[in-house]
Amino acid sequence: MFSRVLIANRGEIALRVERTLRRLGIESVAVYSDGDAGAPHVRGADRALRIGPTPAQRSYLDVERVVEAALRSGAEAVHPGYGFLSENPEFARACADAGLTFVGPGPEAMELLGDKVAAKDAAAAAGVPILSGLSGERLGDEEIVEWAAGAELPLLLKAAAGGGGKGMRVVTDLGDLPEALAAARREALGAFGDDRLLVERYLEASRHIEVQVLADSHGAAVHLGERECSLQRRHQKVVEESPSPVVDPELRERMGAAAVALARSCGYVNAGTVELIAERDDPGAFFFLEVNTRLQVEHPVTEAVSDLDLVELQLRIAAGEPLGFGQEDVRLDGHAIEARLYAEDAAHGFLPSAGRVVAYHEPAGVRVDSGIETGTEVGLDYDPMLAKLIAHAPDRATALSRLESALAELVVLGPTTNAAYLRALLARPEVRAGALDTGLIERLGAAIAPPVQEPVLAAVALAELLGPAPSDDPWDARDGWRQSGPAWARARLAGPEGELEVAIRRDPVALVPGMREEVRPRRWGWSAGEDSGAFAIEGEMLTVAGESRRIAMHRDGNAIWLVDGAAQPARFDLAEQANAAAGAVGGGSLEAPMPGVVIDVRSEPGAEVAEGDVLVVLESMKMELSIQSPRDGAVAEVLVALGDQVARGQILVALASGEEEAG
Repeated sequence: MFSRVLIANRGEIALRVERTLRRLGIESVAVYSDGDAGAPHVRGADRALRIGPTPAQRSYLDVERVVEAALRSGAEAVHPGYGFLSENPEFARACADAGLTFVGPGPEAMELLGDKVAAKDAAAAAGVPILSGLSGERLGDEEIVEWAAGAELPLLLKAAAGGGGKGMRVVTDLGDLPEALAAARREALGAFGDDRLLVERYLEASRHIEVQVLADSHGAAVHLGERECSLQRRHQKVVEESPSPVVDPELRERMGAAAVALARSCGYVNAGTVELIAERDDPGAFFFLEVNTRLQVEHPVTEAVSDLDLVELQLRIAAGEPLGFGQEDVRLDGHAIEARLYAEDAAHGFLPSAGRVVAYHEPAGVRVDSGIETGTEVGLDYDPMLAKLIAHAPDRATALSRLESALAELVVLGPTTNAAYLRALLARPEVRAGALDTGLIERLGAAIAPPVQEPVLAAVALAELLGPAPSDDPWDARDGWRQSGPAWARARLAGPEGELEVAIRRDPVALVPGMREEVRPRRWGWSAGEDSGAFAIEGEMLTVAGESRRIAMHRDGNAIWLVDGAAQPARFDLAEQANAAAGAVGGGSLEAPMPGVVIDVRSEPGAEVAEGDVLVVLESMKMELSIQSPRDGAVAEVLVALGDQVARGQILVALASGEEEAG
């Protein structure tokens, strides 16, 4: 076994690998970019080396820098985690050339299976069913358009060089194909440095089921059952579970045998995942999708039901040890479900979010693989996944309930996360019943919605902003005390739904002389916008209209965060004057709906545009967003250029007003 291993990754997966290395007594070496200096994965390692500036292309994706760091550290092996260089055969080859053991398959198998075109051919040769489509070493746009004209819609464009939902576009109308081709190629080039595409029939009502395989260098190969990964959004997995609620032992053996046969035929060694697409209502009709030649994000659910440490097995196989067990020894126990916590705003189109984590609390009773802590700066340079919560139980219903309870206990304040959205998703009857398919989340749309924050929370926030009096002396009171009783305290607060006029008045009945402030119930009358009423706060309990519930409060400077049940955490602070520059531009401006980088500018001053025309394309956390013109008109000013970093709300393009156009 190795004595020192470098982890060529960051965040939660780096910390995950560090845990296994620590348990095995193996020294861990972390690498970090400038943006990750002081990050949890850096401080959690036995030693850490800087490998470059913040952009991944100049640090985590730089083969030469990572290999040089491994050699400098004295590491014997390199664990790539997932993402970044984990499926890059040139990286695996560079490690081998430098005398380092790559913890993963050899570059030849990785090259074969990491290329979707070659992998599809290999699957067919191994007897795994495949979907009809068009593939080739380098298909041109004209070739794809010509083939699509005679094909059955919808179609799926896929990047040939990678996975993870990058470079994928579903085409339901042939008129959209040129734009989809351009977007898929651009995204594939940015993610993998390779813009090759293939196209195949898109199975609309389908399940995404994948099989975990392990193979050693001594000829042994096994599967560890399947994972159901059908709950996806924009081809990105959101919730995964093992086993699938629709796979019985006979089908599990068929799928597992197909996956193992493919691995054997390709000379695969180490951990890998064979991904399948199956008919929603007839999962026995399954087809090859792709092979991930690495550890999967969702590997914890397999670890939970198999009671095996996949990272340890990866290390042992890479060290040349035999697997040590056969298929007949694999036992799957209970049910495990994983939810991915993303820095994204579900209420605003799942746009990426960023900022400092001002408060963080992990729930008990479940496994949490996290890459953040209080004080972590969540930026826009890397993937938006912050953590994963994994619940394991004897049965599926109990696992779901445990996961929902864990999400309720989880606290992440600062960047907006999808935690409340995940709770709403898990509560859906379709999810509870296991009636899943890859299009379910998109079809449900706004039906998956956390509870709306009540207006009274703005009043609670104002009470917290005023704070308790430092003593029982009436002159110290901060509640608008007058000789005739408390007066109304008024303020304009900025909250999740914009600015709101808020007024509160302390209930004089609660002011009992001699009672300590920290145990005194605080009762208030309140009004916020058109709503009004009364509330009381006693410890962590909020009482409104005779109903009490627990509410968590956190102060961040002059702002108050409120965590109220299943709703999205809400931040309130004193409203500021509207930005004068933004006001000067007026209603004809187009603002950035998310922070990011400008990757395409398609307009110029004086250009005539029509409603729906794409004027600017942004990229943030590996997601593209096209900024479209809201109306017909003329461009007055373009305020950004290619490569610019922009903030949320920053004006990108200004359209001319009606008067300017007429003039």
